[in-house]
Amino acid sequence: METSQLQEVLRGCQRKDRVAQRELYRAFYRHGLSVCLRYINDLETAQELVNDSFLKVFANIGKYKPEYPFAPWFSKIVANTAINHIRAHIHDIETESFDLGTEVAVEEQLFQQLNSEDIVALIQKLSPAYRLVFNLYAIEGYEHKEIAKLLGIAIGTSMSNLAKARKKMQELVQQMNLIITRNEK
Repeated sequence: METSQLQEVLRGCQRKDRVAQRELYRAFYRHGLSVCLRYINDLETAQELVNDSFLKVFANIGKYKPEYPFAPWFSKIVANTAINHIRAHIHDIETESFDLGTEVAVEEQLFQQLNSEDIVALIQKLSPAYRLVFNLYAIEGYEHKEIAKLLGIAIGTSMSNLAKARKKMQELVQQMNLIITRNEK
């Protein structure tokens, strides 16, 4: 959707125009789902959370500032909706305590070969605790102190889960590269 068209749709959403809301939903649903799936592994739950996010967008569209891009504003709403859902169900997520010596050097050249769909698929293979901390730290830019406070865990647990998530991601990328290499032969 072009910027001028998007701005017109957003103005329609501010007027609570159902047609404009439907257009915005159609234009950004997949984007919202991809953001949500970084946090939530269950497709049905992720779809519900994206729908909840759109309700928040429509209720708070007056707070959106048109001089800024819409997609990051929307992404933040989706991410926060997913984080709030996880926080409400945090007792269901196992976290592992801090383990000294778990820092992992990530081979960035491995990750540079992947497209965004591959990365999301790899993130979904992480355990819920690792996926949550990885997303908050590596994608959303939270610091370990903020993650610990947000999730009610120790800073060391956040650091450990991130290190283990990175290690698991590296293993998954290496496995993926082996499969691709074998298929090319």
